[in-house]
Amino acid sequence: MAVNRQKLKLLYLMRMLEEETDAEQGLTMSQILERLEAQGITAERKGIYRDIEALREFGLDVRTYQRAPVEYALERRDFAFHELLLLVDAVQSSRFLTQRKSDALVEAVKRLASARQRALLDKRLHVEGRIKMQNESVFHSVDRIQEAIAQKRQISFVYFKYDAAKEKVLQHGGERYVETPVQLVYAEGYYYLVVFNEKHDDFATYRVDRMDRIKITDAPAVKNERIATFDAQELEGRAFGMYSGEPVAATLLVSGEAMGAIIDRFGKDVESLPAGEGWARVYATVMKSPVLFGWLAQFGDRVRIEKPASLAAEYRDYLAGIVASYGE
Repeated sequence: MAVNRQKLKLLYLMRMLEEETDAEQGLTMSQILERLEAQGITAERKGIYRDIEALREFGLDVRTYQRAPVEYALERRDFAFHELLLLVDAVQSSRFLTQRKSDALVEAVKRLASARQRALLDKRLHVEGRIKMQNESVFHSVDRIQEAIAQKRQISFVYFKYDAAKEKVLQHGGERYVETPVQLVYAEGYYYLVVFNEKHDDFATYRVDRMDRIKITDAPAVKNERIATFDAQELEGRAFGMYSGEPVAATLLVSGEAMGAIIDRFGKDVESLPAGEGWARVYATVMKSPVLFGWLAQFGDRVRIEKPASLAAEYRDYLAGIVASYGE
């Protein structure tokens, strides 16, 4: 059945204000009438004035700008332009997203802006190290995990790593892992799943892109005080590369040259005290792991483990092992 296009006038008016106007650029009355006529809708100025008042009553922030000539524009939106810019930058700079997924998300964000703003958002950032092998099945895995968390159910999955030939090797003898999902964490360009393993009575972390054939089981998720009080931010602050390990209260002797990287890693509020000219002692709790030692190694002698002596000894052995692997 044919629709009386005159009844669509208010909707077309709202769309053109949303898509074509903002605080910097509006539409004149003549432009509004021309655009409606192009849609087969006749209108007069008095009727448009009433329609604009109706849109204001509906909640749209339609402003009248006393320019030459007078312009009408939608000024306030759900997202300010600088917020949209941040969203686009965040999406485009994510190493985790494939180029295809990044482009699709940017297009979705741009639909929240006016035509003028969309042109300003239309840029392409170079993302160093974007993952070429990533496929969008990871997003389905994330959805499945989120569903299990919401339903308070355990999940089962197989987990793999890569061998020297870049072939997938199933861990655990190919048997399915059965875990209680606690929280998804996005860190250093990857999604990680923190789980609670009832058998080992402890948390473990898995890279989501290396989890396969994820299923939601009928078994209820484990409940305990440790799960209820789990703090992902605390884990991120201590862990390196999301590797779990024994938490250790460490004292680091840090040169001024390396302090910026220390702040980037532990935050500006990390406890520190002067330790002689150009040096400071930094007190932080870290998760002991090979990734921690690898992170420390990049600083050479500019960051040294001072305490505890046992952690310093393990780090020294780690470095000695690397040196020994190169022979004489």
